[in-house]
Amino acid sequence: MDSSTPDSGSSGHRTPEIDPRVRRRTLLIFLGFFGGGILLSIIWMSFEVRRVKNIERPRTSPAQPSAPPAASPGNSQVPFNTNGMVFIQGGMFLRGSDKGAPDEQPVREIRVNSFWMDATEVTNDQFTEFVKATGYITVAERKPDAAQFPGVPPEKLVPGSAVFRSPEGDPDLSEFLTWWEYRPGANWRHPEGPSSNLSGRGNHPVVHVCWLDAIRYAEWAGKSLPTEAEWEYAARGGLKSSDYCWEGNLTPGGRWMANIWQGSFPKVNDIQDGFQTSAPVKSFPPNGYGLYDMAGNVWEWCADLYLPTYYASCPSDNPPGPDTSFDPNEPGVAKRVQRGGSYLCSDVYCTGYRPSARMKSTPDTGLSHSGFRCVKR
Repeated sequence: MDSSTPDSGSSGHRTPEIDPRVRRRTLLIFLGFFGGGILLSIIWMSFEVRRVKNIERPRTSPAQPSAPPAASPGNSQVPFNTNGMVFIQGGMFLRGSDKGAPDEQPVREIRVNSFWMDATEVTNDQFTEFVKATGYITVAERKPDAAQFPGVPPEKLVPGSAVFRSPEGDPDLSEFLTWWEYRPGANWRHPEGPSSNLSGRGNHPVVHVCWLDAIRYAEWAGKSLPTEAEWEYAARGGLKSSDYCWEGNLTPGGRWMANIWQGSFPKVNDIQDGFQTSAPVKSFPPNGYGLYDMAGNVWEWCADLYLPTYYASCPSDNPPGPDTSFDPNEPGVAKRVQRGGSYLCSDVYCTGYRPSARMKSTPDTGLSHSGFRCVKR
């Protein structure tokens, strides 16, 4: 009788014996599949972790990258331009000039935070987009309010703006009104008056915009007007105590660096720089921060009220501008600051193209040489 133990099943058959070599091969195949599965799982998990991290990583706005290029040694900073704006790394600078007018003094060390600034003045094309989107009507296009101009005949209260014209005779340079006239129908669409237009001037800076107009554009664009401190810091382009927005003299190497007046102001403009009035933006070299036309072309509105003595008492950290205005030439009339000079600035007149030079005007005044650019903080 066979002494082996029968299978517990009901069939009554015995379990066949398995060859040890078959058992070993089966085990190796199983371990191979099992190990390969683990390896594939690890690889898949690593890819998933990377994918999730990429999804969750904060994305910076294309207009405000989180890591602009660093400053280059011995220079200002590498220009970083995005969507028409340049990143300006904050820092310290000497504001004002001992060689300038009394309102440019005293020279003090001022600190400003980082900000973005339009690389160019706002152009006619850009302002057209704003007007099309909002239906905005500039102050120069509106009929003047009779209450603000007592004594002016009603027939004289017509929309218009101030336009430069060369005066006759030998004008007194202290009498600036001799080369300005209020021209009915002059506005941003018609820079010299009703007979002029913007044909071929889409890339020129918009003019005849007052401070109130510039504020409305900036709000629509999600930006602001620069403070006077921000504007001068940016205009200097990293240069210390320079008389200009570039190194050297007014015309280094005999080259004109800005659209200003050459000749006998206000009678004869020799047009050595190539432009009688405004020039297309970027017609001249940028400064050290990659900003164009920070000197000449058109004056640019700042956010600040004008106060000639503000430099002596202002905060040294991000000065916001005074909370009151005073102009000794027109007491009782509040003014806003303008900077940068224009195509009318001459080395024998205002020299407003210097980065420290200051100008001021009433916030509702448009002029044929006044524009603006914006910042974003």
